[in-house]
Amino acid sequence: MKRSTLILFSLLTLAFAAPAFAQRAHPGGGPPAGRGAGNDSATGGSHATAGENSANMSHGSPSDVLSHNTAVAGKIKSLTGQDAQTACGGFKNIGQCVAAAHVAKNLDIPGGFDALKAKLTGSGSVSLGKAIKELSPNADAKAEAKKANKQADDDLTVTTS
Repeated sequence: MKRSTLILFSLLTLAFAAPAFAQRAHPGGGPPAGRGAGNDSATGGSHATAGENSANMSHGSPSDVLSHNTAVAGKIKSLTGQDAQTACGGFKNIGQCVAAAHVAKNLDIPGGFDALKAKLTGSGSVSLGKAIKELSPNADAKAEAKKANKQADDDLTVTTS
């Protein structure tokens, strides 16, 4: 009797404690990797990557950031040949715009930045990695997306500090 009571008590303790263990904090304070983070730009997640955290901390839409930061606006103009406000129209955040500008420049994308922007924004938009695969099939899309996001992160870290 004592043994079965002890086993029952142990099982009930585990059953009621399981939800508490499932709610533990994850590194970085966000959701666990692959759960709502949308960080895999090369495989069809959102256009953001983990390396784009500085870009996401840019506090607002691209137009908000560009109106206060002429260095970022100048960098975008030098990469795209377009006014930064025009170039970044339609992007969810400034990091996506800067990364796309780097990809277009790095890979000499056919149709340039405008072709890449069309794939990344609006209805039917795709991830940066998928857009690279479609516009430059011989490129290593995952590596190029990672490289461009690192370049964007570096640009935004330097110019927003």
